[in-house]
Amino acid sequence: MKKAPVVIKGNKSGIRIVLDPEMEFEELTEEVEKKFSASSDFLGNAQVAVSFEGRELSEDEEAVLLSCISENSKLDVVCIIDNDKEREKYFTKTLNEKLMQLNTNTGQFFKGNLRSGQVMEFETSIVILGDINAGAQVVSTGNVVILGALNGTVYAGASGRENCFVAALKMNPVQIRIGDVIARSPDGKQAPPPEPQIAYLDKGNIYVDTLSRQTLADIHI
Repeated sequence: MKKAPVVIKGNKSGIRIVLDPEMEFEELTEEVEKKFSASSDFLGNAQVAVSFEGRELSEDEEAVLLSCISENSKLDVVCIIDNDKEREKYFTKTLNEKLMQLNTNTGQFFKGNLRSGQVMEFETSIVILGDINAGAQVVSTGNVVILGALNGTVYAGASGRENCFVAALKMNPVQIRIGDVIARSPDGKQAPPPEPQIAYLDKGNIYVDTLSRQTLADIHI
C-alpha cells in the first residue's frame, strides 16, 4: 500500500504533519492543500501548534505550508514546534538556570506569533512562545526570550537598563535595541544560525553569541 504524501496526526502538543521526503515541493503543497481542505470540518476551529516531520524544510517552505493550512482550514497556527529535542531541551534548561538567578521574578509569557505591523509592549521581562515576524516589534523594560524565530525588531531594556539581553532559537532580526544602543542586521537576506543565539550589551556595543552556559555566566544581569 502506497504511503500518503501528507499525513496529519494529532498529539497533546497540537498537530504533527508528516511529509513525503521525495516529492517535489510544489506538488507537495498541492497535497497539503487537498488534505487540509478535506479535513477542515473534522479539525474544526482551534488554535494549534504544528510540527513538520519527514523532510527538512527551509523557513520559506515552512511559511508556504503554513499559508496553505490557513487558507484551507479554520485552524489558527500559533507556533511551529522545533523537532530538534536536544537543542530545545538545552536552550530551555540553560535559560531557566539563568532566569532563576534573577532577583525579580515578574516576567510574563506570551503564546503566539507576531505578524507584520503588530507592536507589543511589556513592563516586565517577556518569554514569547512563537515567532516575531518581519515588520513586528516587541518592546520590553527587561529581557526578551523568544522560543521561536526572531525576524522582526526587539527593544529590550526600554526603561534604560543596559544589563538586559535578547535570546532566540533562531536569531535573524531586522533590528535589536538594548538600552540606548541599536544594532541592525546587514543588508541582504541571510540564513539564521542553526543554534540558539543571545544578544547583549557590553561596553557600548551589542554582541550576538551562541547561547551557552559560559555566555550566560559572563553576562551581568
